[in-house]
Amino acid sequence: MATSNQVYLTNPTVLIGALDVTALVSSAVLTVGYDSLESTSFGDTGHQFVKGLQSVSVELTLYTSYGASSTEAILTAALGTGTTTLVISPAGSSESATNPEYTISNAMLASFTPINGAYGELSMIQASFTGGTFARDITP
Repeated sequence: MATSNQVYLTNPTVLIGALDVTALVSSAVLTVGYDSLESTSFGDTGHQFVKGLQSVSVELTLYTSYGASSTEAILTAALGTGTTTLVISPAGSSESATNPEYTISNAMLASFTPINGAYGELSMIQASFTGGTFARDITP
């Protein structure tokens, strides 16, 4: 059912560390949640769970560029550190209830595709960040 609050991304922002990579990103998927820890005990008639550690993943599709401040250089600097900070919001940098900003701290980029393309097509880099913690901010 359609609602008046449907959103399509026209002006999202994406930062890797302090670097604004918004103009280089064609797709971003942020998944946040918590691990489910089983707490079932004698007498329970079904499985019981409690909240565990935060679970975070970020999938970015970026246009390939090479050079000093390029997509490839930014991701290479983040590769394997486990300390990367990402900031993502759906509609610009002014936080509000209708534009939550997510900050992911200590994310791990274990691998990415620095060379990925076909003849006659724009080359894209796929980067998958996992782990760390997330915070949601709606304070203007």
